[in-house]
Order: sequence, then C-alpha cells, then structure tokens
Amino acid sequence: MVTLNRIMRLLVGSKGARLALGLLVATPLWSADHFLFTTGNPDGLMGAASRRASPGKLETETADDFTLDQTTVISRATIAGLVPSGTQPQDIKEVEVEVYHVFPLDSANPPSGKVPSRGNSPSDVEIGTATRAGNPGTLTFSPNVLNSNFGVGNTVVNDLKVATAPPGGEGSTAGEEVEITITFTSPIILPAGHYFFRPEVLLTSGDFLYLSAPKVIPAPKDLQAWIRNSNLAPDWLRIGTDIVGGGATAPQFNMTFSLAGETVPEAGTPRVANCLGETIAAVAQEFGGTYSAASNLGFSSVQALQDGFTLFCKP
Repeated sequence: MVTLNRIMRLLVGSKGARLALGLLVATPLWSADHFLFTTGNPDGLMGAASRRASPGKLETETADDFTLDQTTVISRATIAGLVPSGTQPQDIKEVEVEVYHVFPLDSANPPSGKVPSRGNSPSDVEIGTATRAGNPGTLTFSPNVLNSNFGVGNTVVNDLKVATAPPGGEGSTAGEEVEITITFTSPIILPAGHYFFRPEVLLTSGDFLYLSAPKVIPAPKDLQAWIRNSNLAPDWLRIGTDIVGGGATAPQFNMTFSLAGETVPEAGTPRVANCLGETIAAVAQEFGGTYSAASNLGFSSVQALQDGFTLFCKP
C-alpha cells in the first residue's frame, strides 16, 4: 500500500487535499484537476542501476511506464532507490529525468535485431522537451532515508545480457533505501498518451539502484521495466523477461516512482492551429486567470507558463 506520508508530500503546494483516501492504490488517479500516478512502495525483489556516466562506469538507464488520459502538467515526482550504506545527502550530486514514447515512436524501425524484442519498449531517443536535471536548474531534489538497512533479492547493474541459464542478474545486495523527492522548476507538459519515465542519479561513490515495486496494474495499461547502458543503446532489454529470464515464468517488474501535477482537460492539440491560444484560455478558465494558473501548475511566472505551453504546442 502507498504510504499516506508519501502521497501528502507529493500534494504539497497543490489546490487543497481534495483527493480521496482512494489514492492509496497503485494506479493512476484523476480528480477534476489533480493528477497522481504511483506504483506503490518497494517490494525488495530487484534493484536496477539507473546512473549517470562517471569515470569507469557507463551511463545506465532504467525506465518504467505510465499513462495519461488527458494533457497533464507534471510538477513533482518521487523515486525510490538503494544507495551504499553511509551515503549522505550531499553525496547525491545530480538527478536527471527523461521521458520516452513507446517504441516505435522516435525510433529506427525496423529495429537492429540485436535484442530479443523491442515491442512495448521505450523509444530509441527521449522526448527532448521533457528532459529535466538539477545542474541546469530545471529540477530540484531532496533525498530522505527511509530504511538504513534494506535488501533486494536480485540486481542488474553492469551485466546487461540475455540470461542463458535463468535466473540471471547479479545477485542480492543491501544498503540504504532512499526516497528522492523531485520538484520540476520547469514543469513537464505532456498530451494524453503512454510514456516511459527514466530517472538517473549520480553519486560521489557507488551506484543508485532503482527499486522495484509490485506489478499490480493490469496490462496493457501497464508494461514492464526496461534497461540499457551506453553500449546497448539505442536498444533496451526487459529486466525480467530478458535479463532474469525463465521463459513463461520470467518475472516482470515495475519500478518505484510517483508523478503528480494537474490535468488540463480542455488543452489544445500539439501541432494543430491555435493550440497555444486554446490551451492558455483553458488554463486561465480552469484556475481563474493566468497568474493563478502559473502558481498552481508550478511555473515561476506567467511568462514561464506561456513558454512551456509554446513548446508543448510547437509543430
């Protein structure tokens, strides 16, 4: 079950606590304006690397999917991961977030054929307008230790290959369970659709292992988690089906993350004439003016809101 504290942290700064206690479910939920998606709490089954490149270490990306039923402004997120024991908040040097469409969008098609499947994987390349990171100032982050001694039954860190003798993976490990709360100083605006969310974390020492969560949302609304490093890119492997393996009994994993923000039901359609005018009119009506809209949606100013929706609508 999702903890109430985690949900309330996500909702700080939104328009009141009008979300019912029915939020305590691992599924996307909408009210008139609010958006919250959460996969729940870590289940201790898998820790998969999701790290920035650093000396001697390849960039390694782990992504899990979410769906939007309406145009949505995402202003906050949380991720849960495992870090080495003794890691201090200042040892988390950078957090970057990317969002991907589902293959074959933004991809070479047909694919390379170097991996078992690309069906339902993240795309080859990210959505450029949705990338956010700490160093450029488009997000801020705050870590919190949830458990000083948390263990996972299996890991995928460096050995990204298809299992020939299941179960694959690199074995169990333990460390500190941390939750990183992310605030997008430049909120992410996405139209209705199916997406993959990919966070990366850079530590001064050791690896950030993105923690798995129970897979309870039924397919096809929910896909499984995928991973790649810079050697494998642009391809991806399924953490459960490919790397852990096991045929019909292979596990499938979700990763532990939450997204929160506001929906804009009457937004215009990207790349369609008058998208920007329709969208600005919609948010002004929804929030009682553009100043109120900018504040409620997490933009620093009306100009920042207009700039964000201009990119959203851009042909």
